[in-house]
Amino acid sequence: MSIPDVQLSSLYQQVILDHYKKPRNRGTLEDGTVEVHMRNPACGDEIRLQMKVEDGTIRELRFLGEGCAISQASVSMMTTILKDRSLDNAMAVASRFTEMMHGDTEAAADRSLKDLRALQGVSKFPVRVKCALLGFDALQEAVEQTRLDRKEEGESAGV
Repeated sequence: MSIPDVQLSSLYQQVILDHYKKPRNRGTLEDGTVEVHMRNPACGDEIRLQMKVEDGTIRELRFLGEGCAISQASVSMMTTILKDRSLDNAMAVASRFTEMMHGDTEAAADRSLKDLRALQGVSKFPVRVKCALLGFDALQEAVEQTRLDRKEEGESAGV
């Protein structure tokens, strides 16, 4: 038995509003290893993402930010999914979410995206897609910085 589209839409709206009103992992991370600040100049949304990465695994992540319900709910959902995941796995989630935001129906059906699937309707509003992707843009930058830092540490250690 499938849930009618109207009920599903209402459920998704509730999930988005819940993450917006009660964001998960909002705050600062005292012992973070990387921090990235992203801003969407078109609408003013901002995200500051902090992560603690150990041995290629995201051990902890926090965010601070301001903006629309979509940007803030998206980053809240993202942080709940990525804790204790490898950097490669986190990038795979980011890629899959991006595919969904660009209208990929197979990605929208991917249960591994968990609450992020509630944002699939955003793909119909191209101006809002950037809002949903802001936290993931910060994630990608943080992963790149982490990998660059690890590479430089290896080079300076003579590896």
